[in-house]
Amino acid sequence: MQAIRGATTADINEPGEILLKTQQLLRELLMVNNLKSSDIISIVFTATPDLNAAFPAAAARAIGLTQVALLDAVEIAVPGALPRAIRVLVLVDRPHAPQDVHHVYLGEARKLRPDWVNR
Repeated sequence: MQAIRGATTADINEPGEILLKTQQLLRELLMVNNLKSSDIISIVFTATPDLNAAFPAAAARAIGLTQVALLDAVEIAVPGALPRAIRVLVLVDRPHAPQDVHHVYLGEARKLRPDWVNR
């Protein structure tokens, strides 16, 4: 099993924006890691407390990840943390060497893990 991380940010707390940004993140993560839905065991999404207009997991279902276990949770409200952030942890059933796993950080979330951006 391999874990792949990613994050993005929404500009506003509206359902369409949350779903759009989550779909962009998932599509990029699937593409750069050459993943099919059958490779994915589960996906855990978190959103900062200021994003409550939609469930990020709904974005996964909308792009066809209907047979994958999905879970949404609220991120810890740490003072000074990046606002309007959506984070993802994808567990895959496919062995990768660590250097072959590509974590995806988009938008303002690129600040969270600059060491994993553009690897």
